[in-house]
Amino acid sequence: MNEADLQQEAAAPWRCLVAVPARLESSRLPNKVMADIGGQPMLRRVLECCRRSRRASAVVLCTDSDLLCQEAGGWGFPVLMTAASCSSGSDRLASVVDALMAQAAAAVAGPDAAPVDPARTVIINVQGDQPFIDPAVIDAMAEAFASTTPAPSVLTPVYRMGAEKVHNPNVVKTLLAADGRALYFSRSALPHVRGVEPADWPQHAPYWGHVGIYGYRGDVLAGWSALPASPLEQIEKLEQLRLIEAGIPVGTFPVDGDFLSVDTAEQLEQARAIAAAAAG
Repeated sequence: MNEADLQQEAAAPWRCLVAVPARLESSRLPNKVMADIGGQPMLRRVLECCRRSRRASAVVLCTDSDLLCQEAGGWGFPVLMTAASCSSGSDRLASVVDALMAQAAAAVAGPDAAPVDPARTVIINVQGDQPFIDPAVIDAMAEAFASTTPAPSVLTPVYRMGAEKVHNPNVVKTLLAADGRALYFSRSALPHVRGVEPADWPQHAPYWGHVGIYGYRGDVLAGWSALPASPLEQIEKLEQLRLIEAGIPVGTFPVDGDFLSVDTAEQLEQARAIAAAAAG
């Protein structure tokens, strides 16, 4: 990219849209997105948290469920219907990427609005099982895209993990390069500390947890379906490994806090306890 291209890119406006992929079926916790947490379905909590983002022009549910479509519509959120065959949240968003771009365009429509450029649009994938997602993290991701030249392909937040989570396979870990790129994602502890008891590994290396949201440049998400099949994705059941295996860089940025994704009955009870404590 030459200097003129960089200047043109820096001058073009960025657009930000949050897309929440959700389905009712879940092998470990069926119907989890409609599970009650503090008097609200989990999915509604996710959507409402996303709506509090200052940078997102719209929050869109992407689902194959008529029930979820009806519920989200009643809560005041736009919905895009997808095929039931989608293999992951990113796959679900990619299947309707043109419609998502149209939503981004509609959100900024006006006589003086610039055309929406996919390469200057960030589509933030927030999973429907994160009932306490911090809107500030969404805003930080949007800002990271807007302030970086050349623009990243994909970004995802990470956090310093407490020792009690390092060996929990339900918590995803991220192995980072010195420049912050994600080298790998795994349900296993990364790195392995040779010659040390596993319980003592956190004393010898930093462990980074993955916050389960991804920011895609619109043109990168549009190319998702063309990426080759990923054996690593299938082995770990982690969609972001498709990007890593295809050689697409996944940038990270650190955020403070502890982040909960609800994948098990134990995590659901943990979420309910957090909601109850917050309610006083």
